[in-house]
Amino acid sequence: MEPGEFEGRIGRTWSESEPWWPGHPRPAAGTPNVVLVVLDDVGFAQLGCFGSDIATPVLDGLAAGGLRYTNFHTTALCSPTRAALLTGRNHHRNGMGRVVELATGFPGYDGRIPRANGMLPEILLPEGFATFAVGKWHLTPDDECHQAASRKRWPLGRGFERFYGFMEGETHQFFPALISDNHQVPPPGRPDEGYHLTEDLVDHAVGFLADLRAVDAEKPFLLYFCPGACHAPHQAPAPWTLRYRGAFDAGWDAWREATLARQLASGILPAGTGLSPRPDWVPAWDSLSSDERRLYARYMEAFAGFLSHTDDQLGRLLGFLEETGDLDNTLVLVLSDNGASSEGGPTGSVNDGRPWNFAPRTVGEALDRIDEIGGPLCHNNYPWGWTVAGNTPFRRWKREVHEGGVADPLIVSWPAGLGTPGELRRQYVHAVDVLPTVLEVLGVDLPDQVEGVPQAPVDGSSFMASLTDPAAPESHPTQYYEMFGCRALYDQGWKAVTYHPIQDSRTGFDEDVWELYHVAEDPAECRDLAAKEPGKLQELVDRWWVEADRHQVLPLDNRPFSDFVFDRPRTVPTRPRYRYFPGRPPVPEAVAVNVRNRTHTVLVDAEVPGAGAAEGILVAQGSGLGGWVLYLRQGRLSYAHNYVGLEEHHVAAEEPVPVGRHQLAFQFRRTGNHEGTGRLLVDGRLQAEGSIAPFTPMRFSLTGAGLTCGYGDGLPVSRTIEGSFPFTGTIHSAVVDVEGDPFEDPEGEAHVALITQ
Repeated sequence: MEPGEFEGRIGRTWSESEPWWPGHPRPAAGTPNVVLVVLDDVGFAQLGCFGSDIATPVLDGLAAGGLRYTNFHTTALCSPTRAALLTGRNHHRNGMGRVVELATGFPGYDGRIPRANGMLPEILLPEGFATFAVGKWHLTPDDECHQAASRKRWPLGRGFERFYGFMEGETHQFFPALISDNHQVPPPGRPDEGYHLTEDLVDHAVGFLADLRAVDAEKPFLLYFCPGACHAPHQAPAPWTLRYRGAFDAGWDAWREATLARQLASGILPAGTGLSPRPDWVPAWDSLSSDERRLYARYMEAFAGFLSHTDDQLGRLLGFLEETGDLDNTLVLVLSDNGASSEGGPTGSVNDGRPWNFAPRTVGEALDRIDEIGGPLCHNNYPWGWTVAGNTPFRRWKREVHEGGVADPLIVSWPAGLGTPGELRRQYVHAVDVLPTVLEVLGVDLPDQVEGVPQAPVDGSSFMASLTDPAAPESHPTQYYEMFGCRALYDQGWKAVTYHPIQDSRTGFDEDVWELYHVAEDPAECRDLAAKEPGKLQELVDRWWVEADRHQVLPLDNRPFSDFVFDRPRTVPTRPRYRYFPGRPPVPEAVAVNVRNRTHTVLVDAEVPGAGAAEGILVAQGSGLGGWVLYLRQGRLSYAHNYVGLEEHHVAAEEPVPVGRHQLAFQFRRTGNHEGTGRLLVDGRLQAEGSIAPFTPMRFSLTGAGLTCGYGDGLPVSRTIEGSFPFTGTIHSAVVDVEGDPFEDPEGEAHVALITQ
């Protein structure tokens, strides 16, 4: 116990003393559990109960027995929304004005959630709740997501007692980069064994709850469950994608019309709601070639299979709660973190790492690989037309603050505590309102301090009254929005909004054109009233600047990559030599040696057990989606560089390495920007050389594949390798020496704009 806490009496002997034990906090009997499910990149119209024809029977059933909030809003991006959900504070006050990977050196954008903004688990844990997080986290700066980092911004450092999932914004669904509590772990299976991440996440969520109920049958819990679905890559077990074959052949224009009709018929949208015009940069479906239509439909089939599979797995989780008797008294909230994603570009993508590396995404290549879409060899994402359709009837998409970016589905279920099941709620609700609502439902007051840190006021307000009263007044009258220079202000049914191009220095913020909508009557933002109501528009614009100043939104900055790529200091010092050890967990790319655009040497001191027989990976970085690998094949030293899945560059020795201990090396001599010559050496003697151009300029992986020694990622860098291909000899040491500045490329600033497409 803490000093001064003892309330008994201490005498000279035990007989003259009175013992005392501190009490264990326990919520009142009947306190509900909370399950907060956060879907990823699922647009307003993509769940069946919000108008889609994609099968989501579990979520539809949850909505039928609960409530659908049709006027729920988020921040337009994942990290910012998740921070708002868990703290009740606006995203810039959390330092999450953008995703953590793109943090800048300003208070609203540094990616570091203040301790003064206590998270929901930090509040509930001292009150006697169990707290579990499963799935996507994405709230820790990427240069702190490694084994040498402080864990204070990891889930267990912010109030969760158990965590199983991934730290990044996305991961491979068949070969994920996983964290268990505070350490890295390999996936427990392979896709050829039936492994898929969503099923694994549900297994662990059920396991955490089973462990709790095996000991304490009544202790209430918070489960924060965040599957990777439906962020790219859109990957699901093949039968789930196959069931949608042909389902989207009519195209996105017909899908939008049919979806709007279902939304109006079901009351999801008020009568008279129009369909926002398809943007002129998105082609009409009928204007596409037959090959384009066939390909784009396949992309959407993969997305739909991913979503339906996730829905099915959520059914397993809810089924376990029903089995334990917890479901009736569990407050379940299911929502998406932002609108549908446009990151697939105009034609879709089989490898979302391409834009980061200035590489093309062509229809021809995708057609050649059409049967791989949705499987482990692709990092696939659908084209813009399906993005617009997924946000029906709204304008624009994720990362922007028109309704397509910020209006999202919200389902609330609580059989023991709601009003009439199946009803709709039209009250304006924002992500920051979730925390105060949950606290009010649980009967927990917002503490003055968390772990000794005085707490800042929350920005959200509880909407608990609307859980039982459809006519409850709105509790959140005004809300600002900002994302990469796009801005909006909602105020009591009115909305002023302006779009600002990302990474475009040609247009000043003062030149942006503001639009005005009465979204209470025109939720799809079809009728711009700026010219008719200039006074109202100016009132809202002026109010936006007041809110921006209050919530540390300034300075406005539409450059997502300038600090990230060129200026931001690393928390781990760079050095000319890096040493790696065999068999250890992957080193994340953010803190591994950076060999891109610089001369470097990979030197491995290894023992070869048998001439012509030794095989396996010495050092590798990345995966089949991009990276490099130094390995032995049939005893011969070999090197492969995978340029974002487009092409492989190979250098291979002709003779096997003799039995015994040797110095095995790969040398890359930079001859120009992102190109050079690779040489293989054994004990200093040249074995082979070849040209490597282009060498990956910016990033090997988006899915968490790191640098490994003695084995590789389950999705190997080269298609000449199968599985993790462990080295059959002994590695005594492995070092990588680097020289030069990796950001010497004078074209880098110009190229950076391509990353945003």
